[in-house]
Order: sequence, then structure tokens, then C-alpha cells
Amino acid sequence: MPMDDLAVYLDEHEATIVKEFKRRIAISDGDQYKGLIHLNGQALYRMVIEYFRSEITLEDIKELAYKVAYERNRAETNIGDFVSNVCMGREMVIDLLQKGPFTPATLMPALLKINECFDVFLVHAVLKYTNLKDNDLEEKKLFIERSHKDRLTILGQMASSFVHEFRNPLTSIMGFSRLLKEDYPNLPYVEIIENELRQLNYRVSQFLLVSKKGAVYKQMEVFSVWELFDEILSFLYPNIVDVNVDIKCSIDPTFQLKGYKDEMKQVFINIISNALDALHKKTGDKEIVIEVSQTPDSSLITVSNNGSPIPPDLLSVIFEPFFTTKELGTGIGLYVCKEIIERHGGTITCESTDQQTKFSMQFKPCDICTSGSMSMSHHI
Repeated sequence: MPMDDLAVYLDEHEATIVKEFKRRIAISDGDQYKGLIHLNGQALYRMVIEYFRSEITLEDIKELAYKVAYERNRAETNIGDFVSNVCMGREMVIDLLQKGPFTPATLMPALLKINECFDVFLVHAVLKYTNLKDNDLEEKKLFIERSHKDRLTILGQMASSFVHEFRNPLTSIMGFSRLLKEDYPNLPYVEIIENELRQLNYRVSQFLLVSKKGAVYKQMEVFSVWELFDEILSFLYPNIVDVNVDIKCSIDPTFQLKGYKDEMKQVFINIISNALDALHKKTGDKEIVIEVSQTPDSSLITVSNNGSPIPPDLLSVIFEPFFTTKELGTGIGLYVCKEIIERHGGTITCESTDQQTKFSMQFKPCDICTSGSMSMSHHI
């Protein structure tokens, strides 16, 4: 039978082909199986012979492909080298048969079987290899996420312990500074001391929110967004003076939100402070725009600035904990903002171009009156 003759011919030349295959294969220096790869080539060669003799099925070829895929995955090498080696093995078998004493009528069906054999092997090997790699990546991702959460938990506990110990004397100092101001209203530098203490208290509050212990005993309230921003801009007044920025607000004075007012204050202080940082070294006009708009289904608060843009490759990670581009930054500011916004049932996104960087916070409406918006503009 023609196929038996071909199989016998391949049997006779096995040692020569395997030796040549071993000499020509591409092997990575880091491949832990590099001394055994030629055995895979020999297994492929035997696979063709046995397929000619109908001693194995396509299912057997699939099992061999899976075995080799598991090995290649453990070797952690380039799959391209593996595919190249398999294709080279196919060419060597075909070249060998074409040099043999066989007629075209015998070779044609043989070539079809060889291609079928190698194609089935490659398809199953690459699919299995890809699945194994995907599973490995998923496991690594889960491990990283678990490790990240564990680290966050530890850092949160440390931060909580630290700031609780820190806050007691800080509260006392803030109280005595107010008494000092009442007793000596003309005493110099008291305003500066109070402002620095407020800034320090704000940073402490950020760490408390990271540890998720900042709102345990508080009650939600309905508050005016107009009044909230008025308080924030007063609080940030020294920074605004330093940057020399024009702040424009367009807010409905009857606009209200329900939630933890102090936490929302933290959000907008953080975002406006970041905007001030982005504008600090800018030349020319500096502008921060605060806008509130609403529909029957949602309300939107945006804070935009015309400072330096956020690079596109960083936009996707700016809300990740401990990510910062500032030399002395903690990397928790925007993470805290996102946590607070989501705790209030809202969403926060950021868009950044050369013209402006805009943070958008969307909420479900709560007791909103629509008497018309008012605008105020502060040029400092």
C-alpha cells in the first residue's frame, strides 16, 4: 500500500531527520527544556508515520498537542519560536518525501495527510497554550489584587491608628488658637497658624477616609452646594491668591445634595487643589470653572481648569491608590474622591486635553429646586 511504503521510508530516515532538526531548531537560552525540544520534534515525526499507518487518530494528535503546549507554557518562552520549529519540521518531512522514489500520484495524498496532521497539531497546541497563558495571567492578576488589598488594609489600619493619635492634640491646638484669636484679635500670624492647622486637619481627614473610618457615626444631611463651594473657596483663599487664578462658578443657589457634607467638601477641596497645582507654573490666563447642571434623572458637578494636561497614559490610573506624579504627593487624594463619590451613589470621571482638564461628578437628584442658576466670578 502506498502509505505503508511512505511510512517505511520515513522510518529509515528518522535518525537523520531528528539530528538535522536538533541542529536547526530555535531555542531560547532561558528555556528549561532546551535539551529536550528535539524529542518533541521526534514525537511529531513519529506522529506523521503513525498517522500514515492509521495507528493514531486526530484525537491522539490533539492530546500530543496539549502535552507540548503545557511544556511550552512552563518553559515561559516565545510561542513564535515553537510555531517556527513546527513549521520547519513540516518542511523537512515534505522535502524528504519529495526526494524519495515516489510518484506524484503517491505524493499528493501523502502531502494532504501531512498538512492535516501538522495543522491539527498546531491549532490545538496554540489554542491550549493561549488558554494556559490567559489562566496564568488571570491568576497573577487575582494574586496582585489580593496582595494590593492586603497592603491597603494594613496601610489603612496604620494610617487610622496614626491619625487618631495625631488628631487629639491637633484638635486641642486648633481650639486654643481660636481662643488666642478671640483674646488677642490683633495678634500677628494667628490667621496663618489657623489656616495651616486647617490644612493639616484636612490631610488627617484624608487618611481617615482611606481607612474608611471617617463616616461611621455621621448622619447624612441635605446641604446647599452653593454654600459648600463658598466655604471651600474661603478655605483655599491663600492658595488661590498664591496662584493668581480666576475662579468662575455657575451654581443654582437652591441646588442641594444629600450625603456627608464633610466628605463632599474633601472631594472638592482635593480636586480644586489639584487644579491649583496644575496652574501654578502656567503663564498667561489661569482659570478654574465650577459648574452645576441638572436633568430630571441626574445632577452633574464639573470642575475644570486650563492648566497642564494629564498625559493620556495616566488618565486610566489617576484614581488608583498611592499613584501620584507629585514629588511629595501621597497618591490617596483622587482615590479618596472616588471612594466618597461612589459611597454617595455617584460616579467620577476625568477628561484632559491641551485646552482643559475636567473632572465630572454625576449624582442622582435630591430635593433639587430649579429657580435658575446664578454665576459668580472671583478674580484673585
